Amino acid sequence: MENMFVNPSGECDSKSAADSERTLYPYVTGTSVVAVKYKDGILMAADTGGSYGSTLRYKSVERMKAIGKHSVLGASGEISDFQEILRYLDELILYDNMWDDGNSLGPKEVHSYLNRVMYSRRNKFNPLWNSLVLGGVKNGQKYLGMVSMIGVHFEDNHVATGFGNHLARPILRDEWREDMSFEEAVKLLEKCMLVLLYRDRSAINKIQISQVTEAGFNIFQPYALKTFWGFSAFENPSKGAVGTW
Repeated sequence: MENMFVNPSGECDSKSAADSERTLYPYVTGTSVVAVKYKDGILMAADTGGSYGSTLRYKSVERMKAIGKHSVLGASGEISDFQEILRYLDELILYDNMWDDGNSLGPKEVHSYLNRVMYSRRNKFNPLWNSLVLGGVKNGQKYLGMVSMIGVHFEDNHVATGFGNHLARPILRDEWREDMSFEEAVKLLEKCMLVLLYRDRSAINKIQISQVTEAGFNIFQPYALKTFWGFSAFENPSKGAVGTW
């Protein structure tokens, strides 16, 4: 049964509730996603925190999902909008599978689709409040790209969203190599996530890593990073700062 809504003129309109629902601003959000190419494929990392405003309300939110046979998607930003994007992608992959032609969508095609979705929603003044990282391997070709909530997109050897763009990518520019082993790439991602933990109030030390190779994908179980808070700058952060208590 349709719901009745009163428009600004005082008249009643009959329409479904879904027609008027949109995310005006983010409620529950996740922070940075960091991803790199390495020797055998793609590695991606994100923590499992979900912030309700400035409160870390949820501690076990997984923000990386497998897409089709060749790709993994990671997202920062509004969690419910990420769930809506996953619904779009489920429909896309199902439609592709229905052709039953032996082909399957690769990471490049999925990334192109996400570009169009995000840009289209931005043009309707109803954006999906996410920054997305899409990585995958198909036919031996590694692919890693990102797209912002307004449709800005690019591909690179390493990408990051949120604070990661400012704090993690300088580390990646200095230390990333194309021939990195799995262990070296994981260690580099952990270093980036640890720096983000120390500097981003929305980050937590429980992280999750996903791997995509020609053989398929693997999203590992979350685990905790070891932290050290004994640095002198942490013990007295206001030292030398004029006007602090």
